[in-house]
Order: sequence, then C-alpha cells, then structure tokens
Amino acid sequence: MTKADLVDEVVHATGLPKKDVALIVDGFLEAICQTLINNGHVEIRGFGSFKIKYAKARVARNPRSGATVQVPSKLVPFFKVSRELKALVDGEEEEGGPKTAFGSETAGVSGDSADSY
Repeated sequence: MTKADLVDEVVHATGLPKKDVALIVDGFLEAICQTLINNGHVEIRGFGSFKIKYAKARVARNPRSGATVQVPSKLVPFFKVSRELKALVDGEEEEGGPKTAFGSETAGVSGDSADSY
C-alpha cells in the first residue's frame, strides 16, 4: 500500500475530502519523523512503536565485487509491532473484541472524540 492508497482508504472510510486527508496523513508522518529525528519514541497502542536504535560499526561485503567495506556506526529507525497487530495478522481474534485493528470501522476516531487523541 502506498501513501496515496492510504489516503484513498481513509477518504473512503471517513467521507472527508481527499485534500484534507492528504494533509492529515502528511502531518501524521511528519510528526513521527520529527520525533524520531529528536531521538524520541512514538507508541501507537494496538499498532506498534517507532524508536531509534544504535547500529554498531561493522565489516560488510560488497555483493558485486566481493570486496570488504567498513560500515560506520549509525542511528537507524526501528519499528516494533504490537502483540494485538501480530494477532490480527496471524488471524487470531482478541478475546471479547472485534477483529479490527482499533475496535471500530473508523479506527476509534469519530466526530468530537477525535480531539481527545
């Protein structure tokens, strides 16, 4: 699924104008990126969490030439999937809950309650 596909899905689910949804999706992704750039941690309950991990320097091999290459240490973004999402993907249903990612067709956001997030 591309970002454009995601926008289309949200437009279909909410009935909001495509232009507004595109701005929201862009803002959402930008907020995650800026938080990670500032070494923050983003947790979306029921979905997963984003954080920065330290990758040690290592010796790698160029697959074309076979030559060894020094790869410096660096910070890399990392995503950890939640148990709930793992269970949904695996086809397991949560006890007593519907088989959707966030418990409703509109991902738990509707009308005025959207401001509480």
